[in-house]
Amino acid sequence: METRKRVLGHEHPDTLTSMANLASTFWNQGRWKEAEDLDVLVMETSSRVLGHEHPDTLTSMANLASTYQNQGRWKEAEDLEVLVMETTSRVLGQEHPSTLTSMANLASANRNQGRLKEAEDLDVLVMETSSRVLGHEHPDTLTSMANLASTYQNQGRWKEAEDLDALAMETSSRVLGHEHPSTLTSMANLASTYRNQGRWKEAEDLEVLVMETRKRVLGHEHPDTLTSMANLASTFWNQGRWKEAEDLEVLVMETTSRVLGHEHPDTLTSMANLASTYRNQGRLKEAEDLEVLVMETRKRVLGHEHPDTLTSMANLAVTWKQLGRRQEALGLLEGCFTLRGQILGIEHPDTISCFVALLEWRAEA
Repeated sequence: METRKRVLGHEHPDTLTSMANLASTFWNQGRWKEAEDLDVLVMETSSRVLGHEHPDTLTSMANLASTYQNQGRWKEAEDLEVLVMETTSRVLGQEHPSTLTSMANLASANRNQGRLKEAEDLDVLVMETSSRVLGHEHPDTLTSMANLASTYQNQGRWKEAEDLDALAMETSSRVLGHEHPSTLTSMANLASTYRNQGRWKEAEDLEVLVMETRKRVLGHEHPDTLTSMANLASTFWNQGRWKEAEDLEVLVMETTSRVLGHEHPDTLTSMANLASTYRNQGRLKEAEDLEVLVMETRKRVLGHEHPDTLTSMANLAVTWKQLGRRQEALGLLEGCFTLRGQILGIEHPDTISCFVALLEWRAEA
């Protein structure tokens, strides 16, 4: 990059490409701020030199949007992704791989903001088009299957998610290799589906394998490694193995706070997980302190109606109930149930579990 700047100039397309490559390297190392700074510079320069609709400019916009997503800045990511999708559709055509990628990215932004129906509609369209245009075993098709499975998971449609995840994992292992990041992601996704169905041993076996491989391939502090540690901790948690869960969760929370920042969605999730472990160990004050912080931060960062915010409301309500603050707990859970019904639908597992808890709590009052 430095050589190209000196020889070709700062605005030469080859220089911009080398800058984008370095940003991608930062991105893969989880160094989001450094990636963002380069992505912004490449996008602005490319727009000025090559034009707003040039493929390289659109790629730079997509890269910046991806960096925003990994920082939990969903709205900024969405705004860029809508622009990229509309432009690539018009310039390159609706079935061009770049258009499909931009649609998948927008679906991801919708999913991360809890807009699951919009995400599903895009995910289905991308998967079907990718299968037809690129083939069933193309890496982009496998990614689109994983994305749709993730949306199904968020909708509580476990069996549909499992079927897609298993197919994606088997195909990815055969086509890309057992240690490829996409294969590891598909293994983690399948483990998550097992966990949501209470199949702890199957989940644990996959999660240990994913965690150890990611540590070796990506490094101990890479966001994907931290995610795999959090997933394994969740499986320990669901088996009542509180100490093993706590040890992993403390490590994940401290590392995520340092690497991604205190308000990143992954950091907040790690805090919520640790709070839940504290609660199950009877350490209610420690749990409450973390849960209040998580809920208030999620309201500010993600919004009052985001599914993660609603989860934090439900968690805090449980802790308050155990602390004997029944009326406050009941009021918070009632608010959570109302919002879940509106946002997730009355048939979503989270809405149903909230309703059942409300009935039980009212009967106890």
